[in-house]
Amino acid sequence: MIATGMAALPLHAQTARHTLRIGFQKSSTLMILLKSRETLEKALAPLGASVQWYEFTSGLPLLESLNIGNLDLSADVADAVPPFALAAGANLTYYAIETPSPEAQAIVVRQDSPIREIAQLKGQRIAFAKGAGAHYLLLEALAGAGLSIRDIEPAYLSPADARAAFERGSVAAWVIWDPFLAAVQRQANARILRDGKGLSSYRRFYLAATPYAQRHGAVLAAVYDELRRAGEWVKQHPAAAAQWHAPLIGLDAPTVEAANRRRTYQVQTVDAASLDEQQRIADAFGSQKILPRRVVVADSPVWRRT
Repeated sequence: MIATGMAALPLHAQTARHTLRIGFQKSSTLMILLKSRETLEKALAPLGASVQWYEFTSGLPLLESLNIGNLDLSADVADAVPPFALAAGANLTYYAIETPSPEAQAIVVRQDSPIREIAQLKGQRIAFAKGAGAHYLLLEALAGAGLSIRDIEPAYLSPADARAAFERGSVAAWVIWDPFLAAVQRQANARILRDGKGLSSYRRFYLAATPYAQRHGAVLAAVYDELRRAGEWVKQHPAAAAQWHAPLIGLDAPTVEAANRRRTYQVQTVDAASLDEQQRIADAFGSQKILPRRVVVADSPVWRRT
């Protein structure tokens, strides 16, 4: 059930002939699978909807484009992304989630590192992407060890720069998500110090432009059903899914398969627990002065499949 005060948008809104504009990233496994098979084009034709696809390099620009009316629907973005869009005043509807995959992001150290517990990160230089889910995971892990961000030396780096810094030893630890996590484990023998279990659920969120969600509930229902089927196929055919996706993201299939084992790909409608964690993420980044204003996640509408 959706938490009190969160609006549920109707499923059976009238659908007129139109184009559904979808934004995605290379990490958007399920949406890319539907795109490659032209699944949505076939499923939405009876509803009078055609599909256009737009690729983005990261989640926040995708949601910004969604907010200003250049897109109608976003493929999945990491759980830290929506609070930033909402803080910028975006009028977005929470559409769907993938269920928690807490092992899909982790704090890693080199195999020969003497660091064995989070408390030993005190005074160390740690690489992570500022404002990402990895940042939130680090905040929670430090708090659990009685530390704060002030007790470490942050190195705000992109995944590519952080990987280089990690391998040459200029950072003591790296906080990262899959498939980068699987890659550094397989290629550089990195050791997981702490993953997200009990700290950060790492859900993937799908969002829609609220005006579109209000008008085209039947289209959203059809897309939702196809996303669920795609997620089931990926989990039921791990080797085939990895072989298909690996060339698209520039990794070898075994690395992609290792990453996919940690991600549930189980698509569901948004529930109260996921939005509660969205609020915790927003509050954590607000306390760090990263968000420009306080976000009240409960003010955002929620679509439900009925």
